[in-house]
Amino acid sequence: MTETKHIRVVIVDDEPPARDELAYLVSRFEDVQVVGEAASATEAVALIEAEEPDVVFLDIEMPGRNGFHVVAETMHMEPRPLFVFATAFDEYAIRAFEANAVDYLLKPVSEERLEQCLERVRERTGEAGAEAAGEVQRNLERVLEGMGLSPQLTRIALEQGGRVVLVAPEDVVLIRADGKKVVAHTRALSAPCHGGMTLDRLESRLENHSFYRVNRSVLVNLSHVREFSPWFHGKYNIVLDDAEGTEVTVSRARVAGFKERLGL
Repeated sequence: MTETKHIRVVIVDDEPPARDELAYLVSRFEDVQVVGEAASATEAVALIEAEEPDVVFLDIEMPGRNGFHVVAETMHMEPRPLFVFATAFDEYAIRAFEANAVDYLLKPVSEERLEQCLERVRERTGEAGAEAAGEVQRNLERVLEGMGLSPQLTRIALEQGGRVVLVAPEDVVLIRADGKKVVAHTRALSAPCHGGMTLDRLESRLENHSFYRVNRSVLVNLSHVREFSPWFHGKYNIVLDDAEGTEVTVSRARVAGFKERLGL
């Protein structure tokens, strides 16, 4: 007896009722399995990289970074997930359609419309649909480029022992201005950035990654935040997930942005 191959799905929406409703509708299809849900772009990127789903049902309009940022930050994956855009606004649906995503859904989603959408997904996830799925991804890349969100190979150059070591952004826990130097910290090493790089320039280069300027001298990779708590005078204290459990202060002026980036 041949086992049914499930379509592995991630649902991304900042509104819990919308996530719950779509998860309920999707669960009515025997060949579809929801493997995770996310409420923000940052959560979505981490979840998609961890679960490697076949398809992502992605809300476009979310606080902070939107659904197109999620697409841009996961385009490096191999194999790449397919995207179905979900939105309550026609204007975003039109953009999604022009992007030639697998499909788009207007909220509230009907079971009949979802069934049609899943049929398109099945066509793209099968071997016969590989070429069509590839064309979808190429079109998405062109649309992202037009929006200034073109995925690029980004590396952070560090000086170590007379050599220049290239580090992927996701491996960097935090970057700190230390006098005239800017020092990047990973779990394995701490080293100054190469080429006279300033914190302002790094912040600009890493704007499509999960970094946030928590105070004047520190950029933190939000995917490495383990916990946080209110501190004195409206500031926050965050603890990172490196071996030392590094603690960093979020300035009062940046607390709101910090919480927004985390989808809180």
